[in-house]
Amino acid sequence: MDADKNEEICDASNKYITPGLIDAHSHICISEEGRGAIGDDCNDYSEAVMPYLDTIDAIYPFDSAVQEATAHGVTCACVCPGSDSVIGGMNSVIQLYGRTVEEMLIKRKAAIKCSFGENPKKAGYVFKSRMGNAYLLRKCIEESLDYKYRKDEALKRGDYFKRDIGKENMLLAIDKKIPFHAHAHRCDDICTAIRICKEYDIDLVIIHCTDGEAIIDHLAAHKYPVILGPTMYPRSKLESMSRSFKTAGILNKAGIKICITADHDVTPIYYLSVYAAQSVRAGLDEIEGLKSITKNPAEVLGIDDRKGEILVGKDADVVIWSKHPFDYDTNVETVYIAGKPIRGR
Repeated sequence: MDADKNEEICDASNKYITPGLIDAHSHICISEEGRGAIGDDCNDYSEAVMPYLDTIDAIYPFDSAVQEATAHGVTCACVCPGSDSVIGGMNSVIQLYGRTVEEMLIKRKAAIKCSFGENPKKAGYVFKSRMGNAYLLRKCIEESLDYKYRKDEALKRGDYFKRDIGKENMLLAIDKKIPFHAHAHRCDDICTAIRICKEYDIDLVIIHCTDGEAIIDHLAAHKYPVILGPTMYPRSKLESMSRSFKTAGILNKAGIKICITADHDVTPIYYLSVYAAQSVRAGLDEIEGLKSITKNPAEVLGIDDRKGEILVGKDADVVIWSKHPFDYDTNVETVYIAGKPIRGR
């Protein structure tokens, strides 16, 4: 095959080629590797409910984890606030290349991050129970519905109406333009997230879902997608006691769409393929394992018009591997993001 003008041919004979890997839940670039507290913008403890915060304003493109991630085939991530607030703010999807967040940005307002269970209970806000934190989430939704009514009435009359950034963000979920991304490990917290989203007809993506096997029938009945993990770390708190690489295969066989996450910097994003491979070893179908870090996260994040597959018309995010991506001794040989070869900056 001859190259056209301004094109070059990359010989990938006897190699494995995949789309760029995508982590659907990450704190890369806002919890900077090796920089301690000064580089940690993951959580803000001003209030329990902060839908007005936006991760785009905290993303640091020169986080050293970015180069490490692309060197291991990860080309895209959903950057989320941390899980210590009932509502932590807005998630943004970025590609892992660029000197400014504007260069990196794929989707600014991809989801609203909310949290259940141990993290907001221990964060020291006014409520310190699961009941209290669920109430705060419902209260925020109700106030946003009231805001929507008053705004619509004012606009009908042609009156001035003061815009509230947080409530405008909440309306994106209430109007089903974006989902809630709900941090929930334990089965009761997962059920509470489902219950509240059903009450208000809000789309939901369940993050972590560590106890998913215990309520598999309930999850299968509602079919919300799950971003599963992290799994390759010690059982550091009560909610993580049931974590297992077997969960991915169990959820997948029940018909639930799964993505596998590193939850960087809880576990390193650059080993995303290893976590998927461990899930395959524990019973997940191999193709489903590849989809869990490519096609599925692109669909769940609403960026599948550009990312997640190697197809004409989509961004050319391509990884060339020396062996199968799940082989223990494979190496990433070449990475392209939007058709550009990436090795450093």
